[in-house]
Amino acid sequence: MDIPEIDVETAAARHAAGGTLFMDVRDAGSFAAAHVPGALHVSDATIEAFLEETPREQPVVVYCYHGNASRGGTAFLLQHGFTDVASMAGGFEAWRGRHPEERGG
Repeated sequence: MDIPEIDVETAAARHAAGGTLFMDVRDAGSFAAAHVPGALHVSDATIEAFLEETPREQPVVVYCYHGNASRGGTAFLLQHGFTDVASMAGGFEAWRGRHPEERGG
């Protein structure tokens, strides 16, 4: 399966434009410490609720620490019928490098 991936600049543009859900698949402690503003933390414990509550046409950008686990998350969403989903290359570390002043929240 070809996993859609976007760079951090494209992700930032989508974030600024609004309408795209950012899904953080890192551990809860890392999410609590800092995350993309407005991001939703999704874990194994909450993925079923996410699938039930989120329209399949909702644009989603999945990110993790460095952009590896998010590729698996992106594939999972595609397999569950999501049509506009991409992994953020470089993960939150790339985002933090681009937006060091942001702490999320």
